[in-house]
Amino acid sequence: MQLEFDVLQANNTWTLQDHPLGAWIITGKWVFKHKWNPDDTLDRYKARWVVHGFNQRPEIDFGEIFLPIETVYCSQPTGFEHPERPNVVCLLSRSLYGLRQGPRQWFLRFVAYVTSLGFVQSHTDSSLFVLRHSADTMYLLLYIDAMILSASSSRLLQHIIAKLKLEFAIKDLGPLWFFHGIDVQRDDSGFFLSQEKYAKEILEQANLSNCKAAGTPADVHPKTSDTDGNLINDTSWHRSMAGALQYLTLTRPDIAYAVQQMCLHMHAARDAHLTLLKRILRYVKGTTSLGLRLLPVASLKLTAYTDTDWAGCPDTRCSTSGFLVFLGESLASWSSKRQATVLHSSIEAKYRGVANVIAECSWLRQLLGELHYHIQGATIAYCDNVSSVYMARNPVHHQRTKHIELDVHFVREKVALGELRVL
Repeated sequence: MQLEFDVLQANNTWTLQDHPLGAWIITGKWVFKHKWNPDDTLDRYKARWVVHGFNQRPEIDFGEIFLPIETVYCSQPTGFEHPERPNVVCLLSRSLYGLRQGPRQWFLRFVAYVTSLGFVQSHTDSSLFVLRHSADTMYLLLYIDAMILSASSSRLLQHIIAKLKLEFAIKDLGPLWFFHGIDVQRDDSGFFLSQEKYAKEILEQANLSNCKAAGTPADVHPKTSDTDGNLINDTSWHRSMAGALQYLTLTRPDIAYAVQQMCLHMHAARDAHLTLLKRILRYVKGTTSLGLRLLPVASLKLTAYTDTDWAGCPDTRCSTSGFLVFLGESLASWSSKRQATVLHSSIEAKYRGVANVIAECSWLRQLLGELHYHIQGATIAYCDNVSSVYMARNPVHHQRTKHIELDVHFVREKVALGELRVL
């Protein structure tokens, strides 16, 4: 607590003032957390002073959360009140955790500083910054208050770290080995990303650490109706587990489809949906060590695969699309998602799935371009529907394509430009 308070003081986060007449004072509380290493050893104790931003009144205490910080008063941190002025309040000059404007203000400050160092903010991902210095290249990826830095030379890396330390109180943790629950292992073949520790924590929360493992995340008919079975009593537990499993899909594409199907029923979970959730957890029990392997590539090449059912949802009759995108031999992106509208034929459903994966491939090509790695050849998108392949090439319009005309034009434009091919 003392360390956190000293940092707030060093950053001139507030100035003490008498309580202004009629001013709204935001209270706060200390939040404590244990920071653990991947091997379950304690890293450090952490305390943070967090204000109750949910007490801020819209149009009174703030206009837009994206605007710069306005006049905000908060109480003094508990246990650290000024000994001679215990009744004064803090006029904030910098944002605090919990404040409505806090995340935006921190990000604007960070962007302003790193761009002054020569970084260029990515248009594809606003949290990614790229620096070109002579023949060297450096990438910076920001996630809340944590950063991943990668540079082509150690000299440039150490130079930028020294510059960041001048502006922010940062701690260099060395080579990347753990990042927000993702364990990073490196060897001669590349990187291996896993969430084994996080998966075990999910099983402990669900009281299924000693359950019998399942061989697959779902049976051959995982789609359930909103009305299957009786409503369960504790829906909050179901939603909590669903959210936890969604984060696990960051390195586990094998459960993405089953989790997506289960999450469709979070609003009113029933017995059948609870059974599907437990089936996924039992599968995770036997596969906690699985993860994502990233291999080096001699030349950049994107390859995509997509598939879609037709009117598979028993309640809405919407189709479900899925795709996988590989960068070389490494899986780079994947998705399983229910389509938003009901389509008249399986061809339309398949073609909309093609449009989804081509949009993802276009985004990845642009991202790689901003990283100064340009893909020369066309990206191949494989689809198991011959009619969709013909529609991607043939400029003739048919009556049955009018419902997906925007998707048709989008895909044909990318094919005509030579960026993508549908096979």
